[in-house]
Formats: sequence, C-alpha cells, structure tokens
Amino acid sequence: MNPSSPSDPPLHRRRSDAADTLDQQASVVLAQLYSGLSPVSLALAATDWALHLWSAPGSQMRLWRQALAQGKNWWQDAVLAAARTAVVPPGPGAPGGDSNEPTPTLPFEAALQEDPRYTHPAWRQWPWRTLATAGKATEAWWEQAAALRGMRAHSREQMRFYGRQWLDLWAPSNVLWTNPQALQRAWETGGQSLWKGWGQALQDVSVRLGLQPPPQRFGPDAVPGRGLATTPGQVVLRNALIELIQYAPTTPTVQREAVLIIPSCIMKYYILDLSPHNSLVRWLVGQGHTVYIVSWKNPDESDALLGMDDYVRDGVLAALDHVHCATAAPVHLMGYCLGGTFAAIAAAALGGGDATLGCQPLAAPAHPLASLTLLAAETDFKEPGELGILIDEAQVRLLEDMMAARGFLTGQQMAGSFQFLHSRELVWSSQTRRWLLGEDEIGNDLMAWNADVTRLPAVMHSQYLRSCYLNNDLAEGRFRFEGQPISLRDIRVPVFAVGTIKDHVAPWRSVYKIHHLVSAEVTFALTNGGHNAGIVSEPGHRGRYHHVRTTPLDEPWRTPDEWLAVAPRVEGSWWPTWGDWLRRHSSGEVPARTPPVHRGLGPAPGQYVMVRYGD
Repeated sequence: MNPSSPSDPPLHRRRSDAADTLDQQASVVLAQLYSGLSPVSLALAATDWALHLWSAPGSQMRLWRQALAQGKNWWQDAVLAAARTAVVPPGPGAPGGDSNEPTPTLPFEAALQEDPRYTHPAWRQWPWRTLATAGKATEAWWEQAAALRGMRAHSREQMRFYGRQWLDLWAPSNVLWTNPQALQRAWETGGQSLWKGWGQALQDVSVRLGLQPPPQRFGPDAVPGRGLATTPGQVVLRNALIELIQYAPTTPTVQREAVLIIPSCIMKYYILDLSPHNSLVRWLVGQGHTVYIVSWKNPDESDALLGMDDYVRDGVLAALDHVHCATAAPVHLMGYCLGGTFAAIAAAALGGGDATLGCQPLAAPAHPLASLTLLAAETDFKEPGELGILIDEAQVRLLEDMMAARGFLTGQQMAGSFQFLHSRELVWSSQTRRWLLGEDEIGNDLMAWNADVTRLPAVMHSQYLRSCYLNNDLAEGRFRFEGQPISLRDIRVPVFAVGTIKDHVAPWRSVYKIHHLVSAEVTFALTNGGHNAGIVSEPGHRGRYHHVRTTPLDEPWRTPDEWLAVAPRVEGSWWPTWGDWLRRHSSGEVPARTPPVHRGLGPAPGQYVMVRYGD
C-alpha cells in the first residue's frame, strides 16, 4: 500500500469522477429516506409483479377466487367463534378461555395457534378474534398473489417479503384499540401501563433520532471479562486484524490436536464464550482440548481497504500458523457463520497449494489440518434464504455508496438489516411489550452480546456480497485468493458441519451443500433452534435434539430431505456428538498446554473485543 499524505482523501473514495460522486451522494440520501433499502430494487420487483399481473387475466381470476375463498373462511370463522363465545362463557375448558385444546372446526384456529402474537386467550374472543383472523386471511392470500407465473424468483421473494412487512406493520396486535391484551392490562393497572409505555416509546424514538444515547438495559456484569467471556486464557498473538486467545487447561492432559475457532467478524467472538454455563469454549476446555479463538478487530475508517484476502491471510492463516507451530501438531479448524466461510477458503487454499504456512515444525506432518468444522456456515450461496431478499445489484450498489462515505458499514446498520428481516419478532413484538403493555425487557447474556455490534470494512463487505451472494464464486470454482483460483474440492480432511432448523441467515439446506463441494467424508448435524440459539446449545439445555449422520466420500448423493429421512435423531445437545467426533479424529493425549503470558498482550478477553463505537 502506497503512503498518502494526511490531506489526501481516503483511498476508498478516490476512484470516482464528479458524476460518480454525485450518484453516491444521491444514493446516501435515498438510503437515509428508505432506511438503507434500495428503492430501485423494490421498484424493479413491484414492476415485475405488476406487469405479470396486468398481462395474465387467468391469474387475475384465480386471485379473485382465492380472495373470495379466504373471505368465506374468515366469515365462517367469525360466526362460529361469536356463537361459541355467546353460548359458552369464557373459563377453563371453554373455547376462548384458559384451555389450549385446539378447535379444528374453526378455519383459522391452527394459524392463530402458530402465531406468537395471538397466544393470549383474549384473542380467542369475539370481536378480537375476527381482527386477528382478518390479518391471517390477508397474509395467506398475499402468499399466493405475490407468486405470479413468469416472475423472476428474486422479485417473487421480494414481493412476498415486503408484503408481509406491510401487513405486520398494520397487525391488530400493534395498535392499542385493537389489542385486547393491552386494553386489559391498562384496565388492571388503572392506566399505569399506558403511561409507562408512552414514556418508553418517547425514549425509543429519541434514541433512534440520535437525541439521546441508548439506555443501559443490562447490568454492569454483562460485559466481556466480567459476567461474559470469563473463561481464563491469554492473548498469545496480536496483529492489525486479530487477537488470538489461548485458554488455560483444566485437565492434566489434552488431545494432541488443538481446536482453533474462527468466529464471524460480523459478531464479537464471545457468542461462543457467553456465561459459564453456556460457553462452548469452556465446555471444550473441560473436555480436554487445547482451545484457541480469534477475536477480530472492530474496524474504523483506516481499515476501509481490508479485503477478504486480508481476513483469510492475516486472520485465519495467521492464527493457524501460530497454533500449528506452538503445538507441533495438526489443528482442528472450526468456523462459525462468516468465519466458517473464511475457514473453508483457507482450507481450500492450503489443500490446493495456493497458501502455505510460515511455520513448519519438524515434528508436525505436512498438512496442518486434522479436520474442518463449519457451524451455520454457507459455502454455496445460491439459495441464501431470507438474507438473499435484501441482496441484489441495486442493493449492493446502495450499500457500497453508503460505505464509501465512511469506509465501513456501521454495526447499527448491520443490526438494522437483521431486525428488518425479522421485524415481527425483533421489532413489533418488542414494541408491543414495551409501548402497549408497559413491560420492561428482561435482558440476558445473548441479548447483551447481540447489542455489542461491530462494523464491517467497505472493501471486504463489498467483495463478500459480490463474490459469494451475487456470483456464488466460491461454490462454482471462480473465487480467487491472492489472485489464484481456489476450489473447495481441495478440502480433503474430515468435515463436521452443523445446520440449524430455524436459521434464516444460513438455511440448513444451503449449509448441507458442503456434501457435494468437498473431497472428504462429511458428518452433518441438524439441530433445532436458530442461527445463534441452535449453536449455543449446551448439554442439559431443555428441549434440544439433533439429527446426525456421516456420509462417506464414495456414498451416492442424497438431497437434504432424503438425508433427514434416514439421519437418526439424538436427544440433547449436538456438542457431545461433536466432541466424540473430535476425539475420533485426534491422535491421543499429551500433557496439558499452559498459555504463555506476554506482558504486552495481556489476559483474555483481550483488547479488541472491548472496542465499541456509538454508530
């Protein structure tokens, strides 16, 4: 990188002429007006839908018939519910009372039971039930109306998604006068719930407008190094991009092969070292493993030019080089989410000879990897799930223009995207509790971690979106690491992959595609839960189960659903299953390794995890 004078503009802003600069400025204004969403992308999807509807009289007739059918079902449900309410007074064992017994004769009973917004018994009473079922009927109709014959698949998913967002906005649960639970709470508290909710609404709006800082909703111990990320260890490596933490052993002997964890740079690393009872790191140490984890730097404007090569080379490979040299043994490499994508790139580059490690201890074998574990990590992005709805050329260009102004995507912008994808659970349900019911949110370790957001550098984020999501280069053999094309087929070490059933960030059927991308035996585990809660699933966690099956390299291909039909179900956490797998792919025990103490580096959780920004 050539040096530049302090007066020069940042390098990521230089390659633009006056017209491009004007376009970027206009994009930033549009991004502010449309909450970071591309109006061009939305307009293209709406035009695609409108033109196909206009040119398809048969589809118009079909939608009219479906609307009439939904209206008939809604009217039937309303009449039956009103009659039952009039005949049987509410109470235990009565429809609409305290009984949870389903009433299958009511057309929308199943839909209401599956929607967490309408679980309160008051929603089973007339007239509130008719309001809720009207919304469910409209949602069901729109699912059909948004999928017209001939539409682009991306436009179809966008129209379904944005339609659901609009309907969720006007759901009766979000409005005081149509929410029986809120009205009942106001009556019981003499209006105090509304007064408190009004104060919380004003506070939330003021925070969003930047008029006041976010309130402290978590206790003083909900920070790394105190209540969170407390597993003892030492920082053993620091460069401009990462800190590498080695954890102190708790057993007299450990497996010869260490475990190196690469978390996603989208998140702070301590998602895997939350509280002592649900820390994957602490559990691994207790199982007799030498454990290392990467803590990514929270970037600023000076990091704008960092790209994916930097994250793989100075992040994954630098950490792997240190661990491989320190232990003189192969390493169990594990990556989570985007960290898993980085880990797969590094493994492919090592397997194909496109990357080498600087340290080659004499006692270690030629290949530095003993295995590769991918947790909720995509390597084939052709079917990325709901996140793909927000990723197309117009949206990526808008994000690039937003990032060009500062050199990074802020943590709040990243968090806002995920909240938008799950606005029903993360926005409207929260606001209903706070504004209409006057309830305080009960914080926990996962919520505290989720609020500790990180930035993404402009170049890396742009490369990631384009090469992976838009072009699917990694799965199709076009991805380049430091100028050299790499192939995931060069991964020949055993692979353990974990998908989660409710994952909207990395859908499990997409994660499953690792089976036909690598030249290795693949053990796949499918666990219940979502992208975070499914992974942070400690032994003893109530209600946990997983399916698991190992597929040899020479076994015929099975689709995800065919795999699920034959994969045994195991009750409990997937952690012990993975732990047994790690031991089977290790070569025995050695005396426990105590992390060295460096004065200039300090103890875990290190310095990088402490860096927070107000944006």
